[in-house]
Amino acid sequence: MYQRSILTASLFAASTWAQVPGPLTPEVHPPITSYKCTKAGGCVAQKSGIVLDANYRWLHNKEGYTNCVTTGFNKDFCPDIETCAKTCSLEGVDYASYGIRTSGDALTLNIYKTDPATNVTSLSSPRVYLMSDDETFDHFKLLNAEFSFDVDVSKVPCGINGALYFSEMNAKGDANELNKAGAKYGTGYCDAQCPSQNFIKGRANLNGTYGACCNEMDIWEANNAATAYTPHPCNANQVFACSGTECGNGDSRYKGVCDKDGCDNNPYRMGDKRYYGVGTNYTVDTSKKLTVVTQFYTTDNTATGTLKEIRRLYIQNGKIIQNAKVSIAGMSTEGSITDAYCASNKKVLGGTDHFTQLGGLKTMGDALGRGMVLALSIWDDSGSYMGWLDQERYPADADAATPGVGRGPCPVTGGRPAELIKQYPDAKVVFSNIRSGEIGSTFSNGTVLRFARH
Repeated sequence: MYQRSILTASLFAASTWAQVPGPLTPEVHPPITSYKCTKAGGCVAQKSGIVLDANYRWLHNKEGYTNCVTTGFNKDFCPDIETCAKTCSLEGVDYASYGIRTSGDALTLNIYKTDPATNVTSLSSPRVYLMSDDETFDHFKLLNAEFSFDVDVSKVPCGINGALYFSEMNAKGDANELNKAGAKYGTGYCDAQCPSQNFIKGRANLNGTYGACCNEMDIWEANNAATAYTPHPCNANQVFACSGTECGNGDSRYKGVCDKDGCDNNPYRMGDKRYYGVGTNYTVDTSKKLTVVTQFYTTDNTATGTLKEIRRLYIQNGKIIQNAKVSIAGMSTEGSITDAYCASNKKVLGGTDHFTQLGGLKTMGDALGRGMVLALSIWDDSGSYMGWLDQERYPADADAATPGVGRGPCPVTGGRPAELIKQYPDAKVVFSNIRSGEIGSTFSNGTVLRFARH
């Protein structure tokens, strides 16, 4: 850890240059209502906003209209880190053009966008964050607490993922002398896959040398055929600029600072193939809106305790639905995530138990205690075609009779982005009624609390 801290300090040494907001398009965050809840006072409406991630924005030279980044950084404006930081501007966006719309407490994300002038449909795949004000991401601290939301995945088909998750980003988007844009422009992204970002803490990642790693809690990765929730602990606090083996790429996957596999709970994979899907034959019917409740229990039932269990509930048609039980021999049968469940998951289903090696739920809980940022997105998968989430065999050549191989009912020949954009040009996910608070405060007797008190 000491060596990594030295590397980070060197990489982000103080500078007089800054990544600055652009002058052409005003940044106006679409408003959305969220809720903070207590058992005593119910759910109180919060005036929140949505901001688009910085990597999706136009980055151009301050004095003109030329891209600073296309397939790589433009060397005319970015011959070095210092020149790039003072030369390139990050623009505001027209949110509707990205397929992003809000109404009251609802957020709609369309994965594709169609140009009305040409009628050509192209990939948008937006990722946004919830804000508490114009300069600050909403920072959720969820130990001994619960997080709930409503979701409509009826138009999210196999191969597409409508995702809601927490990332241990900095609440200000790492705004500093190097980064004047900050959270207002959606800067500072990181996750457990250690993605290569254009800027990390305001400093240009010119050759894609570094990845942006941080703890990630996947609350909801889903379409209308399959769903999973997955903690991904990391040996890092907030964003860490990894390089080489630290990033966990390729053969170094289990040597990196983050658990890229995570400890997943997918009802289909755990043996209940009739729990989640389209139609009344399923326990959770994805043809209709549903409520998702995730609870984070600590050892001493306080917000400073050690995370010991993550539970999942659903509410639909006014009824509370317990998470599916595990029906695989050798695994604990509870439908929640515990350290014991995660260890048995790896032991029985195979794979390296990087989750336990990195501290398991304690590490994940430490991040939840420090505070995490809510990210919402919709995307397709050109790498593995979302097979890890929803296909009947993953890997595709595996024996379907092997426990854990089936992730969902989707065919292994599906999920190809070129086909999805033609078949489902109107694919979208709708998240609404986002709320957090004490355990038991966001719903009551099967009825979701939905107050608007100030």
